[in-house]
Amino acid sequence: MRRWIPLLLVTALGVFLYLGLYLNPKEVPSPLVGRPAPDFTLPVVGSPGETFSPSEVRGQVWLLNIWAPWCSTCLEEHRHLPRMVAGRVPIYGLTWKDLDREAAPLLARNGSPYVAAVDDRDGRVAIRYGVTVTPETFVIDRDGIIRMKHVGAITPSVWEQKFVPLLQELRT
Repeated sequence: MRRWIPLLLVTALGVFLYLGLYLNPKEVPSPLVGRPAPDFTLPVVGSPGETFSPSEVRGQVWLLNIWAPWCSTCLEEHRHLPRMVAGRVPIYGLTWKDLDREAAPLLARNGSPYVAAVDDRDGRVAIRYGVTVTPETFVIDRDGIIRMKHVGAITPSVWEQKFVPLLQELRT
């Protein structure tokens, strides 16, 4: 019996390694889903003296989109967000690690898809949200609970398949 223990341990380790290598990180559920969204107060990009906190939008469903000016996928996503989101749900941006302060001129030049974008220059708020890549988007309900985390760009098909049904459910 004792001879089988090392073989079983090596087999179990092999299975876990195999699964870890082949899981799609976009499909790994976030431990934050179903929990209160971490609170923060950060300066609004391009609006000196103005801040934003999730507590300000308590009582409404909203999206938090984590992006970065150096993220080409984020910039492509910005082209689609206004058309998809228009009038359906407010979307706030969390600008991640904008060390060169490129966000304000970029949003002014290209137009901002956000009600407000906040500056998380040191990345601490993003860490609290478990952000590993950009873009990532969170759906937050009226009670401040994270209902969904989406990793990657929101394309029109992703919007229709994932976001619209959840937003309709949260409105009822």
